[in-house]
Amino acid sequence: MADKKRVAVMYGGKADEHPISCISVASVLRALDTSRFEPVLIGITKQGEWIVDGDDPRQWALDKGLPQVERTPGSRSVVLSVGEGGDGFYARNADGTLESLGHIDVVLPVLHGPYGEDGTIQGLFEMMGVPYVGCGVLASAAAMDKHYTKTLLAAAGIAVAPGVALDTRLYDASDRFAADGERFLDLVDEAGLQYPLFVKPSRAGSSFGVTKVERVGDAEELAAAVYEASLHDWRVIVEQGIDAREIECAVLRPRGEEEPRVSLPGEIVLDRRAQDDDQFYDFDSKYMDAQASHAEVPAHIPDELIERVRATALKAFLAIDGTGLSRVDTFVTPGGDVLVNEINTMPGFTSISMYPKAWEATGIAYTDLITTLINGALHA
Repeated sequence: MADKKRVAVMYGGKADEHPISCISVASVLRALDTSRFEPVLIGITKQGEWIVDGDDPRQWALDKGLPQVERTPGSRSVVLSVGEGGDGFYARNADGTLESLGHIDVVLPVLHGPYGEDGTIQGLFEMMGVPYVGCGVLASAAAMDKHYTKTLLAAAGIAVAPGVALDTRLYDASDRFAADGERFLDLVDEAGLQYPLFVKPSRAGSSFGVTKVERVGDAEELAAAVYEASLHDWRVIVEQGIDAREIECAVLRPRGEEEPRVSLPGEIVLDRRAQDDDQFYDFDSKYMDAQASHAEVPAHIPDELIERVRATALKAFLAIDGTGLSRVDTFVTPGGDVLVNEINTMPGFTSISMYPKAWEATGIAYTDLITTLINGALHA
């Protein structure tokens, strides 16, 4: 069809979430309506190189291991000419000449984490004047940083888990912060945080660098957790653990002038918690171990609470000026309080990811969801 829209589908990236982006894009490409859209595949290696003509991501699957974007004998580097907008995408041939990749109508950045979900690449496409799927620069940057997410949400009157932010650049990493453990304990005590604690990087996703700290007053354990998180980001969050169920909502706003829609909420159920009370929703539970957890949509909570969770998710999405899509993760306490844990502006699209599953349960099929997002960006 001559009127197919050409979609630059981007995946991989420099972030720790690189392999999850690869699995997400495999699912997206298999579901993409190719009668309407022509995908132009642009992979980003872990070193940050943009390439075309690499391995076909459609062949990737979790049961084959964690994939990654790598140069192949036939791959070519991508060169951008920012001033040319949608006509500024080129590939560099072996002889050094540039070959146009053709006009790009819209970009679908299936990228998670830093350099993909944090406003950086969104700013690039804003400069080029190329439409893209997802939240804008401000929302992407704010939601990527857990510290500033909590700051914005609290200012909007939305409850969040108590915590403190550490600038680990101010401490001595040469001994893995062992000498600073007591200072970290003092900060926890001053903030009145209750154990268990969760120590996490402020700007990372997929539970990378997250440690559960349970021993009260154990300076060594806390310092080790802070060090582990600091390997992913210099800003580290020490957060009070919340006795709650993890309930997540998918939010959809294809165009900025539209009213956002909120899916039925889903719940992540940790199937092995009865065997191991220390289990939390870590990387393996999310992606690598199909028996570790499962999603229930809608969540098994009272109808009144379902509506409060949805209303809270909507309020949080609007508080960060969200557009396109986001997954809002909440904690629901035994007493019925709803707190927002975090907002993911480019949530996972794997076969077991909550975002598409929540919309399927709410009445939007996976392929239709992708079509809606792309069309929204095209007509924004």
